[in-house]
Amino acid sequence: MSTFGLDAVDPALAEAMLARLEDVENSLRAVARAHDPFIDEAASHLLYAGGKRFRPMLTLLSSQLGTGINDEVIRAAVAVELVHLASLYHDDVMDEAPRRRGADSANKRWNNTIAILTGDFLFARSSEVLADLGPEAVRIQAQTFARLVEGQIHETVGPAEGEDAVSHHLKVLADKTGVLIATSCRYGAMFSGCSDDVVDALRAYGEAIGVAFQIADDILDIASPAEVSGKTPGTDLREGVMTLPMLLVRAASLESDAHLLSLLGRPLEDDAEHAEALALLRENMAMDHARAMARQWAATAAEALAPVRAALAADMISVSEDSPELLRKQAALSALLLLCDDVVDRVA
Repeated sequence: MSTFGLDAVDPALAEAMLARLEDVENSLRAVARAHDPFIDEAASHLLYAGGKRFRPMLTLLSSQLGTGINDEVIRAAVAVELVHLASLYHDDVMDEAPRRRGADSANKRWNNTIAILTGDFLFARSSEVLADLGPEAVRIQAQTFARLVEGQIHETVGPAEGEDAVSHHLKVLADKTGVLIATSCRYGAMFSGCSDDVVDALRAYGEAIGVAFQIADDILDIASPAEVSGKTPGTDLREGVMTLPMLLVRAASLESDAHLLSLLGRPLEDDAEHAEALALLRENMAMDHARAMARQWAATAAEALAPVRAALAADMISVSEDSPELLRKQAALSALLLLCDDVVDRVA
């Protein structure tokens, strides 16, 4: 599991965080359990299929800017991952996806009803965990969940008449992906005693880095050969799903792109058509435009950390430069900034 470059900055801190991530993993498995064997199997289906645990790790990392990882931070990390897992069950139904994390999706293994209800079960478990953290934590989760649902609805319905499709897409990314990552960072800062300025900075950082990573994923789905990414390229393209590079081609509406435009936005079951569309997209200047947008969102995330830099500068006045607490906070900030660089490196 990644520590976002923290192992290069502070190996001891990275090792300690990985150990606490094991605590999160153990708690996830305990909380997702059900007395009924069938529900227990369905609820653990995606949990045991693996995953990067990106959101809980960000919760743990953000807490390093405060007093560090404690039991409340662990519970918050468990809660955000449960929401993420629950949303995957629902997404697979919406997308009619047959596979998830190398295994049959829940809707394929059982049916759509079981997948939806299992997602609901995990949402309920997340709320149960957060109830012990106080009303503000529950309120934040409710607001986060509302935006997740709004994002899914907006993606399903599409842009309104006269609405810019690219702006609509970016709003969907912020709601469907960015908001839960923002909440992950926010909880880590909140429950480690960070100031309100730092908590809000981490929230803004999380949302921007979430959008940046989703844009990068959309670019890599087109640009990366299968032997590099380990995934079949052009999955969204084949399914007729319009991601940012494709929307940028459509927005430019150049006469030279007429043939490519005729291939976008519809399923490409024919392998030759798919290969042709993929080759045309890879050569299109929209890809460079999308890369520039990913870099801009990553830069926005880095800029959002200005209050964190200011807080650390203030700490340096009151404590020695070799203070373990200050060094821990500086390492955490460096890791968050390295994550911004990683987005840029992925799409370079």
